[in-house]
Amino acid sequence: MTAMRYRLTFAVGLVVGYVLGTRAGRERYEQLKKSARQVAQNPAVRNTAESAAQNGRAYAGKAFHAVSEKVSDKVGEKAPGSIADRVRSLRERGQGSAEDDWGTSNT
Repeated sequence: MTAMRYRLTFAVGLVVGYVLGTRAGRERYEQLKKSARQVAQNPAVRNTAESAAQNGRAYAGKAFHAVSEKVSDKVGEKAPGSIADRVRSLRERGQGSAEDDWGTSNT
């Protein structure tokens, strides 16, 4: 019974949003687009987004190394020696350089 009420509420919300959106028309859309562009060009917003991206890359790198060490250990136990050696060499190579096989930076 409650699931049906949520579905009905969601459907009503969609209909109301659609009707209000079509009434606002192209002019309101252009206003929203202009406002979004101004916010995106704000130096504070750009600096925050860049900082968030850098932090995300740093955390992803730490997570990659933490996971790859555990996976490498488990692969070493269960896989043939040639595969285990390849996984270890890839992990070690990833720690030293910021470039991939194609010479592009991953930062």
